[in-house]
Order: sequence, then C-alpha cells, then structure tokens
Amino acid sequence: MPSPELLILALNTAVALLAYLVVYPLFCGANGWRIAVNDLLATATVVAVSGILYTGTGLSFNLLLFTTNWFWFTLLSYLAIETPLMLWYFSKHNVWASFKL
Repeated sequence: MPSPELLILALNTAVALLAYLVVYPLFCGANGWRIAVNDLLATATVVAVSGILYTGTGLSFNLLLFTTNWFWFTLLSYLAIETPLMLWYFSKHNVWASFKL
C-alpha cells in the first residue's frame, strides 16, 4: 500500500491533469472566471477526498521542510502541482485577457 503522502500526491496530480487537459478545454475555454469556479470545485474535491481518508487518524505528513496535517499537505501540494499547469493553460489559451474589465 502506498504511503499517505504518495496517495494524496497521486490524487492531486490526477485531478489537476483531468481539470487542465479535459474539463477546462471542454467547458471553460478561455474564460478565466469559469476556470476559477471550476478550480474551486477541483480543490474542494481533493480536500474532501483527503479528509474522508485521513480525518481523525492523527497522521503527520512530511512536506519536505516541515510536517503538517492532511489538510495543509493536500492544499499546498495541490497548489504546487497546479501552478505550472495553470500558467501553461493560461498562456496557451490567452486566458489572461478574460480578466480585463
């Protein structure tokens, strides 16, 4: 059985890749506001699944420089995985222009 850290990292990677390679191109296109709403749902999904798995277990997660609980490990690792994908997608689809008022 994989370690809890590896399981959360795999979940985060799968959700981020699914979001940026399938969901956002099909349903959001270059609309930054739609991407933001859908990204909140993706983030909530990984936090909810991790919470179901690890709430109340008392496990500590190693985040290289420090240890933390499941919530912060999930949120910070998802942010680290998602950021390069977001920058790539926003540049490729010119999403930055959709934020101009």
